[in-house]
Amino acid sequence: MAITAKDVAALRARTGAGMGDCKKALEEAGGDIEKAIDVLRKKGVAKAEKRAGRTAAEGQIITWVSDDGSLAAMIELNSETDFVARNEEFVALATMVARHVAEDTSLDGVAEITADHALMNKHWHHDKSLTLAEVVKAAAAKTGENVTLRRVARYTSSGAVGSYRHFNGKIAVLVEVSGATGAPAKALASTVAEHVAAGVPFVPLAVRKEDVPADVVARERAIYVDQAKESGKPEAIVEKMVAGRIEKYYKEVTLLEQPWVRDPEKSIIQIVKDVPGAGVARFVRFQMGEA
Repeated sequence: MAITAKDVAALRARTGAGMGDCKKALEEAGGDIEKAIDVLRKKGVAKAEKRAGRTAAEGQIITWVSDDGSLAAMIELNSETDFVARNEEFVALATMVARHVAEDTSLDGVAEITADHALMNKHWHHDKSLTLAEVVKAAAAKTGENVTLRRVARYTSSGAVGSYRHFNGKIAVLVEVSGATGAPAKALASTVAEHVAAGVPFVPLAVRKEDVPADVVARERAIYVDQAKESGKPEAIVEKMVAGRIEKYYKEVTLLEQPWVRDPEKSIIQIVKDVPGAGVARFVRFQMGEA
């Protein structure tokens, strides 16, 4: 298939590799951008893969947490422009939607919202004569922009839920701590949420290494095997090299094993252990424009 300049630019945006390398990788991969990323990584050309599924959305990501930390909600309300997203009325509406989601006992977890999602037909918590869909539609009519509720999260906990939200409303996180309650547990949850929001050194994929998706690990392993084989070393050595790379990968993307963003000398598991009995049950991170 023909490789277009748009395809090359998209791959370059994802990997940071040069235009020439991107074009060759796409040709080798038959135009498949995901396969082309693997080609570049195997050759050691890709600097860092950025997450797929980016959109041009603006808007607000809002969190709400109950005083005792037993209930929390997070929502992403999208607009077309940053001008509308920063409007006080839009921010106020997004805040009300977050509280509305917190009150919906049918949800515990994360949901992608479509126009026909059951949540949209629920009565608006702040005015029972309206539905959430009608409230969002009214906001669109008032702003003259396409306003959509993209995704929501709602956590209930017998431990504590904490949150962190960047000042600009573009990134926010919820973290549930289990095995502990009260102010120490809630503070720990918020501290871990801040770390997850920072995405340093990487945005974690899972709490523990056994929770990292098997298909993701398989993809990484295949890349490491190809890289190791190019060294020309014996098969037994190649296996040891790959095993070492996989363990390093787990430490990079597993939340509990990551170095704490505020003090890299400590791991997240170490600061969790500072609260007796505590553990991290789950987390969710929303970033504007990312899947």
